[in-house]
Amino acid sequence: MRYAGITYNDVLAAPGISVSVFLQGCPFHCEGCHNPETWDPEGGKEFTAETLDAILSAISANGIKRNLCLMGGEPLAPENRFTSELIIQEARKKYPDLKIFVWTGYLFEDLKNSIDPKIKYILDNVDCIIDGPYVKELRDITLAMRGSSNQRIIYLKN
Repeated sequence: MRYAGITYNDVLAAPGISVSVFLQGCPFHCEGCHNPETWDPEGGKEFTAETLDAILSAISANGIKRNLCLMGGEPLAPENRFTSELIIQEARKKYPDLKIFVWTGYLFEDLKNSIDPKIKYILDNVDCIIDGPYVKELRDITLAMRGSSNQRIIYLKN
């Protein structure tokens, strides 16, 4: 279980303020990727119980309500599914009304058809998926929460 970093007061990723967790490891290696240092699944730092506690504490630090954002790397890569599921499970237990966003290079349709129980749990317990790989030729800095126009914002909950 590896992660690249955590931004505790992220105002860029999603609407409002978020705790953004960058998981380590990505199979896509998109040209022009914003975080190529997250590609190597052996890089980054070890994800520990203390890391999880820090994330959970940060969500409500100083009385400020934050979202939770999982990004990468690739949070839904096979080597990251356990960690993503764990973070979401524990965050939902502590903060049932928490807004959770996940960025993935996988397409939503492929994820919906997955037989992996971790993917099914994640889709059932997040509010929003931003799907699709980053495509350098479709880069558009005017888009909310996306880097290229092929990526979609898919709300799974009201």
